[in-house]
Amino acid sequence: MTRWTILDLGLGNLHSVMRAVERVGAEPVLERTPEAIAKAELLLVPGQGGFAAGSAALEGGVGDALREYLDSGRPYFGICLGMQLLFEASEEAPGAPGLGYFAGTVRRLRGGEGRKVPHMGWNTLESRHELLPPGAWFYFVHSYHCVPKDESLVAATVDYGEPVCAAIAKGGCVATQFHPEKSQRRGEALLRRFLEQA
Repeated sequence: MTRWTILDLGLGNLHSVMRAVERVGAEPVLERTPEAIAKAELLLVPGQGGFAAGSAALEGGVGDALREYLDSGRPYFGICLGMQLLFEASEEAPGAPGLGYFAGTVRRLRGGEGRKVPHMGWNTLESRHELLPPGAWFYFVHSYHCVPKDESLVAATVDYGEPVCAAIAKGGCVATQFHPEKSQRRGEALLRRFLEQA
């Protein structure tokens, strides 16, 4: 059985992520040290909570280990904060640095026209990537969204009063603003396809 390392940033409930990994036929291994990141062959970085707390969790060598992991081209799957932290900074926490692995910032949703912030619930994707079926419904819980400087990173968008980046992909790195582990069969199908390609 494939071991799928899940990075514990100390943020959010990891139970649903671990169960989702089990359901797609992998063995979830919860880790939180730079040494474990360095040894991982397949890495999933989830996270719920504020960008400042996520930034703090990157200290102590974790951020450096993540950059080295990403540079190696090994498969990385980020969820929610695990996507946002790949960028340089966030309007949510001015002065708190992200990994800066990709150029861009994380901005607050505008909402409006009956669209509340945070964006909570199901929404459909406009997909640009083979892993993500167009029109598929996924579950979102967020108040901020990634704005990459390189638009070719955007793998899918969602309409929330404006086109909002819902997923990014480059090489072995895939990350989603929505929560596959809360998106029932569509989410499990996405994780399974990622696992198969990895």
